[in-house]
Amino acid sequence: MELKTLDIRPVSPREKHPTIFTTFDTLKDGEAFQLINDHDPKPLYYQFNAERPNQFKWETVEEGPEVWRVNIFKISE
Repeated sequence: MELKTLDIRPVSPREKHPTIFTTFDTLKDGEAFQLINDHDPKPLYYQFNAERPNQFKWETVEEGPEVWRVNIFKISE
């Protein structure tokens, strides 16, 4: 399965999380995208847990030190 990618690095800091959540919300159940970032997205993971509990699966692909890649899957509640 080929994933859509969202390279968030060039996006302004205040737009990063809204862009990521908009991308996630457009997914159908079972679909996913790969997030590419220049820092550890751990705070984003906690925000997903708070705002989209039981709706996602988080799969770390690459953990820095320069690039982080995470596959984020939409799952049914």
